[in-house]
Amino acid sequence: MTDLTIFYTDDDEDDLSIFADAIESLPKKIQLKTYNGGDKLLSAIYNPPPTPHVIFLDLNMPGKNGFDVLTEIRNSDKKDIPVVIFSTSNEPGIIEKCRTLGANLFITKPVLMKDIVKSIEHALQINWEEFVPDIKSFVYKS
Repeated sequence: MTDLTIFYTDDDEDDLSIFADAIESLPKKIQLKTYNGGDKLLSAIYNPPPTPHVIFLDLNMPGKNGFDVLTEIRNSDKKDIPVVIFSTSNEPGIIEKCRTLGANLFITKPVLMKDIVKSIEHALQINWEEFVPDIKSFVYKS
């Protein structure tokens, strides 16, 4: 029995693999679906099952980048799916743009595996139906 389904999109195969390893180390049974581009993620979202509990989204991708994907999700009938930005960036302007576009949480990709696991666990413990991010709670600090 799967507890959660997570979608993760990143154009970097190494990052996809590291994320998958982090998910495997968690105690919950999680179905992880990875996509190496924005168009593939959107296709999966619009053609369930499965429907994700949460989407982890990289920003810097060729073709449809994370901003494009986030905008499209928020302007669709899938707008209630939580979106966690999982990016190498920590620039205030980029973080604010993500918040303005409707992301639910911003995580700067940690370097160490234990911190990657902690950041994913943090995102999965949030009650998304009640969580309303403000400027402080929007950015996860490991």
